[in-house]
Amino acid sequence: MASFTQLPSGNWRVQVRRKNRYVAETFRRRKDGEEWALDIERNIDRSGSPKPRATQKVRTFGDLIDLHVEDMHEVGRPPRRSKAAVMEALKLSLGTVKISQLNRERLIEFGRKRAKEGAGPATLAIDMSFIRTIATHAAAVHGIEVSAEEVRLARFALKHLGLVGKGQERYRRPTQDELDELIEYFESSRRQIIPMGRIVRYAVATTMRQEEICRPDWPDVDMKKRILVIRDRKDPREKEGNDQKVPLLNLTGYDAWEILLQQRIITRGQGRVFPFNHRSVSAAFTRACDTLKIEDLHFHDLRHEGTSRLFEAGLPIEKVALVTGHKHWRALQRYTNLKPEELHKLQTVAQPSLEEFVQTLANGELARVAVTGKAVEP
Repeated sequence: MASFTQLPSGNWRVQVRRKNRYVAETFRRRKDGEEWALDIERNIDRSGSPKPRATQKVRTFGDLIDLHVEDMHEVGRPPRRSKAAVMEALKLSLGTVKISQLNRERLIEFGRKRAKEGAGPATLAIDMSFIRTIATHAAAVHGIEVSAEEVRLARFALKHLGLVGKGQERYRRPTQDELDELIEYFESSRRQIIPMGRIVRYAVATTMRQEEICRPDWPDVDMKKRILVIRDRKDPREKEGNDQKVPLLNLTGYDAWEILLQQRIITRGQGRVFPFNHRSVSAAFTRACDTLKIEDLHFHDLRHEGTSRLFEAGLPIEKVALVTGHKHWRALQRYTNLKPEELHKLQTVAQPSLEEFVQTLANGELARVAVTGKAVEP
């Protein structure tokens, strides 16, 4: 049962205790408090969760976003940086749109506008996915009348127009000359505080992302087994607790273990292995590429290069996945941009040159003639 207490100000303090849940609100009129308390009790009986007046104040799509974020915080799953950034952007674009006006036409208009602003098909696909998630959450959890079907139809229309789709996969691999040029540039620059030359070699050797390079602490390194543990490694399904052990190998032309030992001497084995901000690493890499006129090369392309080199070194896909952290081997396909000439190195038996092959044929023919006394007719 709800309890009602009139405050000195004349307002009414309403408290609801039901099934070990407690909610309280203040109202100007007792009648409003009684209606609210009845709704709260019904919600607790129906879903086990009280829903305060916030749901009654929801009028716009921006309100739906706030409600979604609030609920995610309540269950201990607050949106991470990338998801939060997308929802903030959606709030700026669609936040003032009333829920009743969030229909197919309005969403198609939103998609067209985003495309004109430069959003690619993959970016717009993410936007539409979040819009549908927020709408579905509002309808399923709070019973708010908002149609996820309208979002689905708008997405279908935008896909048909070519505005929604998958992103183009990058096939850019740095050449060895480009890597050498970058490393020499970094190591010869006295103004460069971050050991970017070492980081570039380490990125190729380990296939790690820049965040994964800069985050680990020295206790995460097993000095006997030459293994580094990456905490909460990026994964589309497991956002937390995805710790992975990564072997530090020497198969890519750069020795990950040797580089790590160099860092241990510099840091004295204290704090982080690479105690630098990953954004600063990215910025330094971009500036160097601009200075050296190296076009269309991103830091993440070093991960592509390292992964491809592991395949070119002869590792099977399951062993490459132990290094890269991919749980689904199919995802590795986009990283295996192998160079055709590298396949020759995987052959265990040395192949003769053209001259050696011709000489072998000639020697075999002479031996046959000596035995049979007959030559093969041309």
